[in-house]
Amino acid sequence: MSMKESRTNAKGRMASLRLSLQQSDRLRRRGKRIAGRLLLYFLLIGISVVFVYPILYMLVNSFKTVNDLVNPGIEWIPTSLYIGNYRRAIVAMDYWRSLAFTVIFTAAATLFQTISCALAGYSLARHRFPLKNLWMALIVVAFLIPSQVTLIPRYLQFFKYGLVNTPWSILLPAAFGQGVNSTIFILVFHQFFASYPRSFDEAAQLDGASRLRVFFRVALPICSPAIIVSLLFSFVWFWNETYNAGMLMGSSQSLLPIKLSSFMELFNNAYASAADGVSRLNESQNMAATILVIAPLLLIYLVLQKRFIEGIESTGLTGE
Repeated sequence: MSMKESRTNAKGRMASLRLSLQQSDRLRRRGKRIAGRLLLYFLLIGISVVFVYPILYMLVNSFKTVNDLVNPGIEWIPTSLYIGNYRRAIVAMDYWRSLAFTVIFTAAATLFQTISCALAGYSLARHRFPLKNLWMALIVVAFLIPSQVTLIPRYLQFFKYGLVNTPWSILLPAAFGQGVNSTIFILVFHQFFASYPRSFDEAAQLDGASRLRVFFRVALPICSPAIIVSLLFSFVWFWNETYNAGMLMGSSQSLLPIKLSSFMELFNNAYASAADGVSRLNESQNMAATILVIAPLLLIYLVLQKRFIEGIESTGLTGE
């Protein structure tokens, strides 16, 4: 074999070895990608099960009869879709009147809080005024103080002015941007307003617009993603508010979450004269009442899911 042929064979073996290494490297990277995707899918499935299982459990059990509950052979599929539990829960909670009051109260508190937080965030991001840094520091400090710490002073203050056991004990703090939730939204609006060019505001002011007009006509339309996030989060938080609302507004107010927390008492009062065993409170009726309370929130999220996710991504709450 000549020297030339030996070199040719060596080059061929080197090329073959290089090709083999490249293929193995591609297979290894592909295997890592597949393993990463499988791990991600398993994590997503696990998280979905953790969140979906309680809702699915409540939904299935809310349609069970008393016989289904005591039958160990019936776990997930009831013998029939029994809606009597929902009828009794609706009567016990005075559901439709309570739903209307809860929606109006929650929407008002949400609107007040969103407007006040947007104004505060816009002022801190766009204007210069004395002690601005101090105000920012106080806002951050307020975020660190639990609401339970200030509950007693607030109660005494509202009691002094006759606001206890009225919706204004919750609406007024929301209108003035008080509380941990308001602090979060002030910081979100501040971040959003600080990120877009000042030239928009300056152009509107050159056209003769006042600062308030610039805020409502220029700033608010631009920060619509932050507004959507604030509205949805605020609505959920005020809807599920039971601790502060129970202390300041009292059980006399017709909020659905408060009625759910005392559902046993409400049910016994509604069916005190019932003699049949079916009308006694059981787990299925508790589940039906819970589904009725959370159903409006689930419906709102399903309708606004796309806008909600876009708003979170735009405001930077995802950490990006």
